[in-house]
Amino acid sequence: MRQDGFKMDFGKTWKKLKREMDLMTASQTLIAFSILLLFLIAPLALMVGQAFIYRGNISLNWFISMFGDPEFISLTPRGGRLFEVHRGTMYIWGLDYGILLNTLIVAMTVTFSCSIIGVTIAVIMARYSFKGKEIFRVLLLVPLLATPFVNAYVIGKLFQPIGGLVNFLFYNLLHIMPWRIDIDGLFGIALAQILSYYPIVYLNVFASLMNIDPSLEEQAENLGSKGFRLFRTITFPLSLPGLAAGAIIVFIFSMEDLGAPIGFIGARANPLSRKVVSYKIYSSFAGALAGGISPRTYALAVTILVISVIGFTVVKRYVSLKSYAMLSRGGRWSPRVRTPSWKAQGIIYLLLMVLLVTASMPQIGTLLLATTNWATSGTLPTKLTGEHLQALATNPDVARAIVNSLMYSSVAVTVMILVGASIAYVVARRDVPGRSVLDVMATIPVAVPGIALAVGYFLFFTDYFRGTLLDPIIDPALLLIFAYSVRRLPFTSRAIFAGLQQIDVSLEEASLNLGARRSTTFLRIVLPLIASNIIGGGILSFVYSMSEVSTSATLGALREDRMPITFFISQIVYGVAAVGAVSVGAALCVLLMSIQILAMVLSNLILKQRVAFLGV
Repeated sequence: MRQDGFKMDFGKTWKKLKREMDLMTASQTLIAFSILLLFLIAPLALMVGQAFIYRGNISLNWFISMFGDPEFISLTPRGGRLFEVHRGTMYIWGLDYGILLNTLIVAMTVTFSCSIIGVTIAVIMARYSFKGKEIFRVLLLVPLLATPFVNAYVIGKLFQPIGGLVNFLFYNLLHIMPWRIDIDGLFGIALAQILSYYPIVYLNVFASLMNIDPSLEEQAENLGSKGFRLFRTITFPLSLPGLAAGAIIVFIFSMEDLGAPIGFIGARANPLSRKVVSYKIYSSFAGALAGGISPRTYALAVTILVISVIGFTVVKRYVSLKSYAMLSRGGRWSPRVRTPSWKAQGIIYLLLMVLLVTASMPQIGTLLLATTNWATSGTLPTKLTGEHLQALATNPDVARAIVNSLMYSSVAVTVMILVGASIAYVVARRDVPGRSVLDVMATIPVAVPGIALAVGYFLFFTDYFRGTLLDPIIDPALLLIFAYSVRRLPFTSRAIFAGLQQIDVSLEEASLNLGARRSTTFLRIVLPLIASNIIGGGILSFVYSMSEVSTSATLGALREDRMPITFFISQIVYGVAAVGAVSVGAALCVLLMSIQILAMVLSNLILKQRVAFLGV
């Protein structure tokens, strides 16, 4: 009986496979699995495996040695200064609990702070109507504009005890603060990340609030629930999926962020800025050419990879379980919006203005660095200059970095569209074995820290592709392209998948019934109908690739003439270049911001798509 049942099941599977697996579907499935296996799964699997190998045997040695080393984990502070006042200056640097604990503490602090700010702003923007609201909606996204490395440099410069603009204004000039404030180290890293990442939580919570059926809150009000009680019992629980999704992204981005530590090292050279996981792994690439990367670095990369993937998986499962059914899904009726009193409006304007001025400091400071002599003039700039922007075209090293990034990003987008379209079509339209696995593999790169992927690439491709163009020591260009492709693949595949869901499958069936091949149907029917989704996803992925930090700053260090923009900026801010050269890095950031704004305009005006740029 069991054999008969097995034969029947095998026969059904074989018939379905023959029916579904035509040449085009087989090609799409093979391409997608091959790219993801070679450039995502295999490098990470080898890295995980090597982290558990010690002298040829399976062992926890590297993890035990790391967890037992106070450099990585210390239950008592090993240094640092937190709210310590000395000679008229309050030092807010943070306390050193070891590299791994420091990273987790910073990430949790950033996530909690971004959640508070994001939820508050989302409620204001979703539930209240006031003059200038649409202007504020645009300005609240300014912190998402990419200013890698330079943003933290600007914050470090602003809060210098002597010569910092904040201390000059509030201590020396207005006498509001009783002491000078010195923000640096771990606290400075957390502040830079909070200012950059709070819009991620805001956008996710805002989307959840706009999708809440107004009748649910109206029914609660009819039963006597009003004000904060209504928010606590109805509105906030319904928005939790958005908050959870935004919070886990912020947590992962914070752990892998390399821009803030290097930015503060360049601005102030505080040793605490080096005591985070991302910088520890980054510094290991400096000796990669001479002696390779230490297995303890593998263990460190595996640790943050496991934390990120587990967190992402738990939140994804939680969000799927918390998908509340809505009668109107946010809108047969307009969302609940009311006009606050004049007093409440005053508080809203004050809160938004303070947030905007504070959160936009890195972008404003970057623009000042690029267009003035602020890098060398002291507290305030003394003259305007266009020489830093001109260097984008006249300096051969800068021009080469720009050309490299444009080339890498353009090829990466081509790969993303090819693989993303293949994955989206197979998952949405074809009932083939393994499509659910393919869907998961296409989504999981969101949870993979770029710094961990870079370590996996170095280990895998130097071991198995030594001496080829995929060997990062020979030439990291191809690996940078595939790193961009894999890391930003989810945005392209999801954009195309959304387009396929809006197309009635009967259009394809009609084409097939009239004798057209599936490949012809895909090329002449499906692709034209989802062209806007492909272009929108491609634009988004291109911008992400241009501003990619972690893999660029690590793999890009292996060969100078292959460096992308972000690696070049990191070297300038890190202090490798001459004093004042940070202004050239700021000019490159202005270029990245301009590309981002242009992409927003194209997506919103031409394609009629609202695109949020996370800027990481």
